[in-house]
Amino acid sequence: MRAPGTTAIGTWSGGRYLHFGEAIEPERLEALVRPGDGIDTVLTADVYGQGEADTLLGRALAGVERDSYCLVGAVGHDFYEGERDGPKGFPRFTDQALRSPGEYAGYLRVAAERSLERLGQERFDLLLLHNPDRTGYESEEVWKGMAALREAGLAGAIGVAPGPANGFTLDVVRCFERFGEAIDWAMIILNPFEPWPGELCLEAAARHDVRVITRVVDYGGIFWGDVTAETELPKGDHRSFRPEGWIAEGRAKLDRLRPIAERSGLTTMQLACQWNLAHPAVDCVVPTLIQETGDGARPIEEKRAELAALPTDQRLSADEVEEIRAIGDNAGCMALKGATPDHHGEERPDRWPVTPELAEVAAEWGIDPEQDLRHLTAEPAR
Repeated sequence: MRAPGTTAIGTWSGGRYLHFGEAIEPERLEALVRPGDGIDTVLTADVYGQGEADTLLGRALAGVERDSYCLVGAVGHDFYEGERDGPKGFPRFTDQALRSPGEYAGYLRVAAERSLERLGQERFDLLLLHNPDRTGYESEEVWKGMAALREAGLAGAIGVAPGPANGFTLDVVRCFERFGEAIDWAMIILNPFEPWPGELCLEAAARHDVRVITRVVDYGGIFWGDVTAETELPKGDHRSFRPEGWIAEGRAKLDRLRPIAERSGLTTMQLACQWNLAHPAVDCVVPTLIQETGDGARPIEEKRAELAALPTDQRLSADEVEEIRAIGDNAGCMALKGATPDHHGEERPDRWPVTPELAEVAAEWGIDPEQDLRHLTAEPAR
């Protein structure tokens, strides 16, 4: 089995299966995600395109020596029996309307096998539990089912991938504490302009020997350099959910980072990657490769080459890490998902209150939910 490398690329790049920028042609995306030329780790999730992303990646992997790359998959949204709820997507497989806890392991086995079949592969090097709900973080049946996939040889390692939005801090930390002996990897959101809240779970990951993949390293494409005030986001682009003025604010911060990048001999994207990799437990970066529109848009293949050229023998100093964090500090800028003091009312699939058990975990790790996990600039989310 092969562990994830320093850099990786996911099938959510290229705009076909998640709406970031222009949707590139299938053949172009196949070439983009094919391992080689400096990037040997590829990620996919079975729900992307309801299996279509798996199939495309399978074509890209055809003929590539299996031991030359790391294949990371993700299962968790039930698009086989569940019904899509508009932009909220397909339900988690742990939805009580779909199955009981005794059926979790069976679902995970079937989902993993079907994903592998579409990929034309016999095993994942790493399989992630994708966007779990509260049950996914807390259920012994879920993690016994994930561990069974590793024992059966369908996955060399297992892990958790919270999302799709930012948050889930206490849920992830408690998951590490309860199931850390089984969990090998986690994938979280982290970049210099979004250090919060992802950084809050890194110490727990390190203590429990959970290695970390970081996504959204590009901050909506800002670090690639071709998102400007003139950039017109296509209709339905996921970045439309970011707050008004985020591009102008991001560009201003980027200008403040350029001198640090220049003295380090790095592009701004490479600086963002190195900043992430300077943190405890972070071993892998997987920015989104986006084909922007307009005259100043860079070819997406050029971005792949830039990522592949990331120096692997270079790390930022502690002072540089702190200097960059101070520029990008975003604490309290949004209402988080998962367990949050901002939540009131009935529990939802992606947000719930801070329980006494989670408050105990917060105290153990020096996290004050009221201070560290609350949206500071708006009314509480409901």
